[in-house]
Amino acid sequence: MLLFVGLGNPGSQYVRNRHNIGFMAVDAIRHRHGFSPWKRRFQGVTAEGMLGAEKILLLLPGTYMNDSGRAVQEAANFYKIDLPGIVVFQDEVELPPGKLRMKTGGGNAGHNGLRSITNHVGNEYRRVRLGIGHPGAKELVHGHVLSDFSKADTDWVEALCAAVADNAGLIAAGQDATFQNKVHLAMAAKGFYDKGEDDNPDT
Repeated sequence: MLLFVGLGNPGSQYVRNRHNIGFMAVDAIRHRHGFSPWKRRFQGVTAEGMLGAEKILLLLPGTYMNDSGRAVQEAANFYKIDLPGIVVFQDEVELPPGKLRMKTGGGNAGHNGLRSITNHVGNEYRRVRLGIGHPGAKELVHGHVLSDFSKADTDWVEALCAAVADNAGLIAAGQDATFQNKVHLAMAAKGFYDKGEDDNPDT
């Protein structure tokens, strides 16, 4: 079994926050692949389903972002899932809006959800970094991530979540680089990247 974790904050007031794009992407996977309904477990909600030959547990921690690691640790311990089997979907201010990068381990770049997970289970889990853009100054980041996406953002947010869901089977199969490239091509085909921009999505 693999554990797919969406990061975000629970509660209706946070639903459209930039910080919650991890929740959005994982929920898109649930819808796209006919997973079970959400069920309260592991200090959050979970859903189960299959991606190809792999059984997947989706988890949205209900502990608020800063304590995400508690829910992740509980689920991972219960199912004896090791770090390479944990995939975390997170907002990333260091990437332009609509861009996506995969990485394993590395720094947490001030992301409190990642810091909490690393503190509870270790650092070498896989991350799906979903670009939300940077507000331009460090002191503006907190307000930026906790504010809602604008109406102008709606199209690319929905397209990115759809591309993630459509290609999620590649993550389950361990084909992270191919997944990243497929999402890039899907977003480019829908016109969200300028022609010639970012021709090497592996960097």
